[in-house]
Amino acid sequence: MSDAALLNAVLYLPLAGIAGIIALPRRSDGQVRALSLATMLAQFAITAVLYLHFDPAAEGLQFETRLPWIAAWGVYYQIGLDGYNVLLVLLTAFLGPLVVAGAFSAIQRDVKLFYAMVLALQFAMVGTFVAQDLFLFYLFWEAMLIPLFFIIGIWGGERRIYATLKFVLYTAFGSILMLAAVIYLVYSLNATTGVTTFAFADLYKAELPLDVQTILLAAFALSFAIKVPMVPLHTWLPDAHVEAPTAGSVILAGVLLKMGTYGFMKLAFPLFPDAARLYAPLFGTLAVISIIYGACLALVQTDIKKIIAYSSISHLGYVMLGLVSLDLLGIQGAVVQMVSHGLVAGGLFLMVGMIYERCHTRDLAAYGGIAKLLPVYSVFLLVLTLAAIGLPTTSGF
Repeated sequence: MSDAALLNAVLYLPLAGIAGIIALPRRSDGQVRALSLATMLAQFAITAVLYLHFDPAAEGLQFETRLPWIAAWGVYYQIGLDGYNVLLVLLTAFLGPLVVAGAFSAIQRDVKLFYAMVLALQFAMVGTFVAQDLFLFYLFWEAMLIPLFFIIGIWGGERRIYATLKFVLYTAFGSILMLAAVIYLVYSLNATTGVTTFAFADLYKAELPLDVQTILLAAFALSFAIKVPMVPLHTWLPDAHVEAPTAGSVILAGVLLKMGTYGFMKLAFPLFPDAARLYAPLFGTLAVISIIYGACLALVQTDIKKIIAYSSISHLGYVMLGLVSLDLLGIQGAVVQMVSHGLVAGGLFLMVGMIYERCHTRDLAAYGGIAKLLPVYSVFLLVLTLAAIGLPTTSGF
């Protein structure tokens, strides 16, 4: 099988897993869990093979598939890996089996529906990263909302409906503005060149006046800033994290927040370079505010999930600061920190979920003396915590 076919397999394996889950008989929860885990493990294995075959010295897309889809609109089914997304796809595939395995004991009702939603979300997240056509990217971007809506809304905490609606309203508002910007961008390119295309590579070449770039950048940036999230668009995140089941929190912290920074890195800044350079100080200021404000809010929390949620706002502020440097070294550092935060924050939420199932509380004061009762658990929690605070020799540093 060619590497391009392997990338398609990585993308569509979760859908195959959903089909298998649907085909299983009722009251087969154990088989559903086993099939979901096997699907995620297979996806990670294939992704690891692609990563080993990836050539970091080569320019442009690798393992590319480009097929005509909606020819009249210039829409292509185009996916591929490059230096922007290869590590993020690997991160998504790595966290998949952990999310599935971490929910084995926590999810006891509607098991088939839950794992179908997790696999659907995995499909949409990988699709968002590998899409190289703006039309396809937007479809995957919106598709992520649906399974996450059900994951939080059905298996979340007491205030799950409030948290779900808040998350959907925030993200839907930003997405509508981005859709308008996408339509105008493609229309403008058609008016100047006579070609209708959604391909990233073609849209990068569009020459737009500064005022138009500014408006379009604002629309894209608002959608991506909500997903990061950047202050003051962050208020949906703590509620979503607190009410989401452990699997939802791991997906949110590990992958979903990276969608916003990836959008800035892959689309917003490259598509509108002049406006990006002009407003880089503004984005940098907001990033610094997010770093300080998120850290201060984390310091005063007593709910462990809220501590990790607010610290994530601070950590993603550092990622944004690297991106707005518009410098190769800064962007490389931002990618490394995206992966680091996905592993560390995802691991912390898994650890919190494990202890919550036993104690049924997230109050920090209730965990005093836990090292005597759970020494191995405490070692892993300590290592992840040190990485989160940026101890030298850890990835957070």
